[in-house]
Amino acid sequence: MSETLTLRRPDDWHLHLRDGAMLKAVTPHSADYGRAIIMPNLVPPVVTGAQAAAYRDRILAALPNGAVLDPQMTLYLTDTTDPADVVSAFRSGVIRAVKLYPAGATTNSASGVTDVARVRPVLEAMAEAGVTLCVHGEVTDPSIDIFDREAVFIDRVLAPLRDATPGLRVVMEHVTTKDGVDYVRDGGEDIAATITTHHLVINRNAILAGGIRPHYYCLPVAKREEHRLALRQAATSGEGRFFLGTDSAPHPDTAKLQPCGCAGCFTAPNTMSILAHVFEQDGALDRLEAFTSLNGAAFYRLPPNEDRITMVRHDDPIAFPETIDVGDETVTIFDPGFPLHWQIEAP
Repeated sequence: MSETLTLRRPDDWHLHLRDGAMLKAVTPHSADYGRAIIMPNLVPPVVTGAQAAAYRDRILAALPNGAVLDPQMTLYLTDTTDPADVVSAFRSGVIRAVKLYPAGATTNSASGVTDVARVRPVLEAMAEAGVTLCVHGEVTDPSIDIFDREAVFIDRVLAPLRDATPGLRVVMEHVTTKDGVDYVRDGGEDIAATITTHHLVINRNAILAGGIRPHYYCLPVAKREEHRLALRQAATSGEGRFFLGTDSAPHPDTAKLQPCGCAGCFTAPNTMSILAHVFEQDGALDRLEAFTSLNGAAFYRLPPNEDRITMVRHDDPIAFPETIDVGDETVTIFDPGFPLHWQIEAP
């Protein structure tokens, strides 16, 4: 007999939709979310309020009829970002946040911040206006081991940045370590963290053990098992400072399957099914709504979605497709490595 679970419509507080043909192909897979923070790392990046408004129009045009997704736009922080444009775009409702990419940290981050000191006026204006700073929390120093870059970022960059900018609201995005969880947990009311779907179910063995598996390669890279378990505990705890940001990041398979392949996991099609499995496994289905639908809205000072979705648990596994088509290319859907039984019930 089927089980059901009803919860407020979820939000995705970290989502990549890309542009052009990819945008049109992947956007429908996030159409059931209430809101989504849209990443600005296009080529060229979204750096002004006018560009964010134009990108939002393209996203809305790509949504299927009946979709409820409300794109929450962000600006890509650069060394030359205009503080007045940021505040104006925020106050007019064009953007929800600003994204800090350390230059070279991840996909399409070449235009990112080279030195936090150079964006001090922007950060101070954001703190005064109440604009959230979304942070890709890794240093790019090549002498720092890739598995240590999040912890070093906290010590070298994030903690000093927050000390120097009182009142700045920060989301440490796609946190991947116990260090990050502990820092956010102890960091006061002005900091929170998103946790991705894939970091809850894979550790670094999934990428490397028994052969290289490029579809599990992401940035920040998955860490040791102890860190995955810390993320699981944080996500399923119900604590308000942790919430869903899928970081669903589609790439054509031809770009993933290269000697130097792209980082990213495309989790949009099956995220809610995976999360229901994880929370059920950890005896926390009653806290899934907090993680997906309540905590993020509260941190961003928005009301929770009023409408609901219903998930159904089936005896037989759900048959998700392995790929989606994008023109002549394919994009591989993230495989959690276990059968999925929960599915959003069609309206």
